[in-house]
Amino acid sequence: MNLGLKNKNAIVCGSTQGIGLATAKELAIQGVNVTLIARNEHVLNEVVNSLDTNSGQKHDYLCVDFSDENFENKINTLTSTYDILVNNTGGPAAGPITNAKSIDFEKAFKMHLINNQILVKKVVDNMKDNNFGRIINIISTSVKAPIQGLGVSNTIRAAVANWAKTLSLELGSYGITVNNVLPGFTNTNRLKSLILKKAEVQGKSISEVELVMKNSVPANRFGEASEVASAVVFLSSYLASYINGINLPVDGGRTASL
Repeated sequence: MNLGLKNKNAIVCGSTQGIGLATAKELAIQGVNVTLIARNEHVLNEVVNSLDTNSGQKHDYLCVDFSDENFENKINTLTSTYDILVNNTGGPAAGPITNAKSIDFEKAFKMHLINNQILVKKVVDNMKDNNFGRIINIISTSVKAPIQGLGVSNTIRAAVANWAKTLSLELGSYGITVNNVLPGFTNTNRLKSLILKKAEVQGKSISEVELVMKNSVPANRFGEASEVASAVVFLSSYLASYINGINLPVDGGRTASL
């Protein structure tokens, strides 16, 4: 389906693997010029050269670590204007909230919320001028129901969701939508690391932990990054122009709340 995104410009964060990579690929297929942001330049170079260019798209990348103290200065080196921003950052380490240190919250808050704000400030003026903009944040179903063993992540993800809702209220009159996509159990390196951690803590095998997790999903399987990416691309399009300020679970029906 042609979503009318040809010649739009997008920033996709965390775009060398998982959901970020899948999103970059799907946007490129729709004719979008994609700027990748991630920390591994070797992989960035491989990915940027693999993206679809059949519609004359021009792709580039910025190599920057979200924990870099000079993150804002590096973001400000981007010279293009952007119509779509996909905020996507790897989640904080797993663990009970009672074991978390103050510095864990501070680092996660900066990497997720502060850096999201920096990126929005970079793109929002152009979006206002064009009366079109899409800001999509990849968060977690923990926004609706906290996930046991992800204390810092639950806290920070909820903060990002409320930041995004506030943005949606402020920017809606400019033709800009701000939405959150909440992936459930998705086949990514992040999920693999969480399963390994859980197996170690519970003294179970990886396959046992995986089976329990899959059985908690009505679809009885883990999702694929491409399935989450499809939701992101739809929210990026004109078809989603009246969808604003929502938290959209892409989780196979696992989240019990509405």
